[in-house]
Amino acid sequence: MATKTINLTLKVWRQKHEAEGSFKEYHAKDVSVDASFLEMLDVVNGELISTGEDPIAFDHDCREGICGACGFVINGESHGPQKATTVCQLHMRHFKDGEVLTLEPFRAKAFPVIKDLMINRTAFDRIISAGGFVSSNAGSAPEANSILVSKIDADEAMSSATCIGCGACVAACKNGSASLFTSAKISHMALLPQGQVERKERAIRMVAAMEEQGFGGCTVTEACEAACPKEISLTNISRMNREFLVANVTKQPKHKDQGAG
Repeated sequence: MATKTINLTLKVWRQKHEAEGSFKEYHAKDVSVDASFLEMLDVVNGELISTGEDPIAFDHDCREGICGACGFVINGESHGPQKATTVCQLHMRHFKDGEVLTLEPFRAKAFPVIKDLMINRTAFDRIISAGGFVSSNAGSAPEANSILVSKIDADEAMSSATCIGCGACVAACKNGSASLFTSAKISHMALLPQGQVERKERAIRMVAAMEEQGFGGCTVTEACEAACPKEISLTNISRMNREFLVANVTKQPKHKDQGAG
């Protein structure tokens, strides 16, 4: 039995770093419905290379929806039309023959375009770095049951930890806010015993870093949660706000002999 194929028209954003970009039209012919979206682009790029044209640049790595490297906007939706799905896990069976697809990079002040559909996400790395390290005694791993964690907290922490840092939440937000990403990272450690030593300092530093990187503020439109391929909950933003407020209210004032630094 022959594999079903479809034909698509792609309107792709082409741009070199800091240069003015524009959409360019391509045709993807005889695309297998079993192929992933990135596999379809691989075929298109193969044809472009064969004619001497520059291939479409896009981020990818594991192609298993884990690493968070891939991601762009398809017809106005981060990662495309399928809920809880990264673009690398999006398959062509979800599109119709003859459909026109518009592809463009995640748009945000803090995510400058590198080339075409590739963006610079190092702003996320700086937020993570601001969180610092976790204090832990050196030596062999402790016995699993020696540190008790309630199932509710463990489940919440694990749900927060599933954030892959793809940036879809930022692209979907009208304010370009990174609140969902930052709150997931803060929540992950705030809920676990291992994260308690630096808990207050972590919240203050990560929120400050988020603002320094040029992300917008959160107005709770819920677009971030809807676009997130890992379905990170908005409750993390509430937790981040609470952690930040408590940390600032209970912050110990510096003594005069400590100086201003």
